[in-house]
Amino acid sequence: QVQLVESGGGLVQPGGSLRLSCAASGSIKSIYAMGWYRQAPGKQREFVARIITATSTNYADSVKGRFTISRDNAKNTVYLQMNSLKSEDTAVYYCHADLWVATGTYGDYWGKGTLVTVSS
Repeated sequence: QVQLVESGGGLVQPGGSLRLSCAASGSIKSIYAMGWYRQAPGKQREFVARIITATSTNYADSVKGRFTISRDNAKNTVYLQMNSLKSEDTAVYYCHADLWVATGTYGDYWGKGTLVTVSS
């Protein structure tokens, strides 16, 4: 079994910052990529950011220059530093990972999400 557990969500004012964390645990052999998606009320889930290595990252255009993704391979953890937050960043943020489990099977996994609310 593999679990992804997000933390760090909460209420923040426009222009503020938050840092999300996601820790992967369980029968993990190796993690290829980790990332973040989000789903705002009434909207479909959308891509936010993805990281394979420190020099291989991708961002949605809507968050470029404001969000930074990073990972700690030793801790199987991915982070999302969110700065200059806007009301339109309000959403449930989901962690995602592409990984090999101990048996050698490759698959993708999701966390249960953490709510980020940007409001004054």
